[in-house]
Amino acid sequence: MSAPVPLRLDFWCELQCPDCRAALADVAVLRDRFGPELVVELRHFPLEKHKHAHLAAQAAEEARAQGQLWAYVEAVLVRVAELAAAKGAAAEKLLVDIARGLGLDADEMELALIDGRHILQVDADEAEGAAIGVKGTPTYEVAGKLLDGSKDQTGLREQIEAILTDRAADRHT
Repeated sequence: MSAPVPLRLDFWCELQCPDCRAALADVAVLRDRFGPELVVELRHFPLEKHKHAHLAAQAAEEARAQGQLWAYVEAVLVRVAELAAAKGAAAEKLLVDIARGLGLDADEMELALIDGRHILQVDADEAEGAAIGVKGTPTYEVAGKLLDGSKDQTGLREQIEAILTDRAADRHT
């Protein structure tokens, strides 16, 4: 008998979005509640109004390549106001400094931001998000349902928990 397929939650996020920073607490609660049964996948949806969001998404992909995606995402979102205020090359410097602070290879991070090796991944996420109806961040996709938290996150975690609990129960029967 094969192992059951884990539950999946796609978290459509933008790393210059203050609401995404707040949403991380809900994501952490869901991870704790469901443990290894739940795979939370970060999906990028950089918004045009945030000038450093696409660059930050690329940096997050480099952090993923270096095995530190979630730690990096959390560290960037903690400094979302600083990123928003950064002018010109200061945004790239901030993203590289965050990587350095986490013990990532900062030189490789800087090179990734220069050579654009993760642009296609970020663009693919953005295109897929637009195709399925993502309009803002944070947005969650779970069991084929899209839950938009970009205007109000009230009750979203509870809705997601209910969907995941039902899915987990179905898998175990």
